[in-house]
Amino acid sequence: MMNAPLNMGKALVLDGNSAPVAVPPMPDYNGRVVAYTATALIIALGMFEGLFGANMYGLLAGCLIWPHIACYLSRRTLLRKSNRIRQKMLMLDCIFGGACIGTWGLILVPSAAVVLMIMFSCLIVGGIRQWLLGMVLLVVSTSAAVALNGVPASLQAPIWTTLVSLLATGTYICVTAYYAHQQARSLMLAKTQIQNQREQSIALSHKLSKYLSPQVWQSIFTGERDVRLETQRKKLAIFFSDIKGFTDLSEEMEPEALTELLNHYFNEMSEVALKYGGTIDKFVGDSIMVFFGDPTSRGQREDAFACVSMAIEMRKHMKIMRQKWRSQGIKTPLEIRMGISTGYTTVGNFGAENRMDYTIIGKEVNLASRLESLAEPGEILVSYETFSLIKDRIMCRDKGEITVKGFGRPVPIYEVVDFRRDMGPNRSFLEHEHSGFAMYLDSEKVTEKERQSILSALEDAADRLRQEDV
Repeated sequence: MMNAPLNMGKALVLDGNSAPVAVPPMPDYNGRVVAYTATALIIALGMFEGLFGANMYGLLAGCLIWPHIACYLSRRTLLRKSNRIRQKMLMLDCIFGGACIGTWGLILVPSAAVVLMIMFSCLIVGGIRQWLLGMVLLVVSTSAAVALNGVPASLQAPIWTTLVSLLATGTYICVTAYYAHQQARSLMLAKTQIQNQREQSIALSHKLSKYLSPQVWQSIFTGERDVRLETQRKKLAIFFSDIKGFTDLSEEMEPEALTELLNHYFNEMSEVALKYGGTIDKFVGDSIMVFFGDPTSRGQREDAFACVSMAIEMRKHMKIMRQKWRSQGIKTPLEIRMGISTGYTTVGNFGAENRMDYTIIGKEVNLASRLESLAEPGEILVSYETFSLIKDRIMCRDKGEITVKGFGRPVPIYEVVDFRRDMGPNRSFLEHEHSGFAMYLDSEKVTEKERQSILSALEDAADRLRQEDV
């Protein structure tokens, strides 16, 4: 007289190919048939032993017919659209069960058997709330049936009716418990499979992230950006750089050694770019293209300042790397040259539906590339727009004007000297380079422990030079 308590949704198990497969639990129809068949058996045996009167024929017929009617109401009528159809049908089962108990006059063991089956179903299907509501309906319907039929002189049932009642109730509970166990096992297997697939997806996403700038990858995987062909106009700071002397070096070195050197260079420069929040667009040969202001922006002024700050640190870092390469036997002097422009560009996904590239286009991109090609080794050239945004914090030198395709008038350009805070006697970065000697000092990055070691090394070097003078 109740729904099958196991139909909480389809469970997932694994097939032979380790793919999740939907396995339905014990259906409501089957569970209701088992419960009502058990109740009908109690009624029939009670009538055979003379415990119940002829008025029970109606309930007996109802127990045999109601599961099919409930199935029809749940699947073939407007009730099937209800989100809580199972709970509603279970309430009808509670009313029907109360009618049975009240009609046969509260006979103890058969009544207890029906109550146990109803309580078991209510608790599993809807928890305490469903159980409380079901018990209220059960008590109300039982009271109404008792008021109509009265209470017999004895509430004791014959031995066979008692035994069948207990056996029928135990059978129903065992069958539903078995299906509950199977469903729980299936859910555990599904949980394990889902966890494995989740770990595989995370590992795959981290691998794919190597082919995208972290900002772009993050915006895609968090759902902030759709993967479709779309663009927008935004004001960005665009950076280009390449290595002066790399072509000559490629003729001197073996391809494997050259590849290792280039990858090391890209790795070091990428870390600097990410430190300042730049979106790495692409690597082309020995060139790097980075832009600031998309997908995240801190404002035009801060984006331009971060871009130029990145370029200054790259220039300083290149000097340190050059000294390291020299110690490895690379004698060709490698210098980085950089160009930066700021302006409106078109940014977004370009290409085809099945192959996209997240990049930028526009005349400002061409200007940044042109500035990079005009820069001298170790020089950073910026456009006037960039200069106007950074001039209060970064010292620049006027370099005149150039003519660029796409610009109606000559474009003023400037050379980046250094941070204003690092100019004069208080500057943090010092450099000195001669044949047989190179020194690059960034005092802001030196720890107290390293400071003593550096001072000791400088004192030893100074003593050696003084001895040679003598």
